[in-house]
Amino acid sequence: MARKGLPAAGLAAALLLSGGATTPYTHRRQLMVVSEADEDQMGEQAYQDVLKKSKISRDAEATALVRRVGARIAKAAEKPEFHWQFTLIDEPKTVNAFCLPGGRVAIYTGILPITKDENGLAVVMGHEVAHALARHGAERISDDYFAQKALGVLVQGRSEITQAVVGQAYGIGLALPFGRKQESEADHIGLILMAKAGYDPRGAVPFWQRMADAKGGGSPPVFLSSHPSDKQRIERIQEQLPEALAYYKP
Repeated sequence: MARKGLPAAGLAAALLLSGGATTPYTHRRQLMVVSEADEDQMGEQAYQDVLKKSKISRDAEATALVRRVGARIAKAAEKPEFHWQFTLIDEPKTVNAFCLPGGRVAIYTGILPITKDENGLAVVMGHEVAHALARHGAERISDDYFAQKALGVLVQGRSEITQAVVGQAYGIGLALPFGRKQESEADHIGLILMAKAGYDPRGAVPFWQRMADAKGGGSPPVFLSSHPSDKQRIERIQEQLPEALAYYKP
């Protein structure tokens, strides 16, 4: 509980002590004022809303592929408490994918020509699951909340903070895009997840090269919004490959 008049720096310290988290594999400390239970509830609500508004693919082969890769990545994530779901959405012009809190994944058919094969899809799936595993959505909400409330805020308890952010967070992971730091971290963790799942992480480099080519001089695919530059991303992935390959057992 923070006291009235607590300076912003003191409030930040108090929140870090009471609501901090650490990302898997990268071990980065996070400011977190959203409980995992509330985060899961928001993820479920947002996912169901997306599914109601979307056309679910009837392509049995492609759907089976998404579920097969998803199941392997989910096993590698080691989060049995997640409510894993994998849905293929029939939108050929949408180059996108996402994973909401609790392991709720959607892949748009528009990204499949770029993934090309199962290993390419594992790059995408690993990256998106990494966002949920590292709780990037909740972190973004927490950062936004603190930025708005740090000066002069009177915090009376965790439950009141949670209630405030839940009201603003509908559409987590969709309405609130991730920053470059989180995108780079998802690349890093995603490489490890796909390697643990038995997919070759070296396939990430040609995938991101194909994704860069897909821009074609026009607007970037949705999947690339707020992401690092193509050159930076590929260079960073190449630096991280030795770590990921240590997990790879074909």
